[in-house]
Amino acid sequence: MSKALPHAGVGMTSQRTRSRMIERLREQGIIDEEVLAAIAAVPRHVFVEEALASRAYEDTALPLGFSQTISQPYVVARMLEALRAGREDLGRTLEVGAGCGYQAAVLAQLTDEVFAVERIGPLLAKAKLNLRAIRQLKVRLKHADGQLGLPEAAPFDTIIVAAAAARVPRALLQQLAPGGRLILPLGGATQHLAMIERRAEGFVESRLDAVRFVPLLSGVE
Repeated sequence: MSKALPHAGVGMTSQRTRSRMIERLREQGIIDEEVLAAIAAVPRHVFVEEALASRAYEDTALPLGFSQTISQPYVVARMLEALRAGREDLGRTLEVGAGCGYQAAVLAQLTDEVFAVERIGPLLAKAKLNLRAIRQLKVRLKHADGQLGLPEAAPFDTIIVAAAAARVPRALLQQLAPGGRLILPLGGATQHLAMIERRAEGFVESRLDAVRFVPLLSGVE
């Protein structure tokens, strides 16, 4: 499904630099080739500030403004690999915390139904411009409080949250389809990735890697 998107870049934003990032992800243990291909297809430098473009393919989170960050490539890959494990595809997917639109663009390489919500209006406007720049029109964006999910488009086979919560928002659990998976960072000063699966017997939670995300806030601005 993955195919290279526009904006090939030059120098530190070139395809060669992007390929080195993919090799680092392999060295760090990412083995899902579909995930690696999806990340390779998306020009990350388009989604960061121009002054930071030369650092776009480093394995690090970068500031976006508004006290938000674009996630570290390894963490994006790790979350997507965990969500895909043992499944044919991600199905109908909700991203909470669209930010600059980068992760939504990667998700759109892996499934045809991507909904993304962002609570910060100016950041959502940036995401729309970024996605338009790479001609990624599949992602449906909405200015909304991510803790409330997106009830009008539910249920979702996959929910991915890009900010840390003290506990799993109830609305997101309610919007998860039977057999669906939700992944999010949990905690405060110390955080870990948690995977919640909706099985016949109820919600089953698995604890994954230690991470560091900005907090999941309520309301819109």
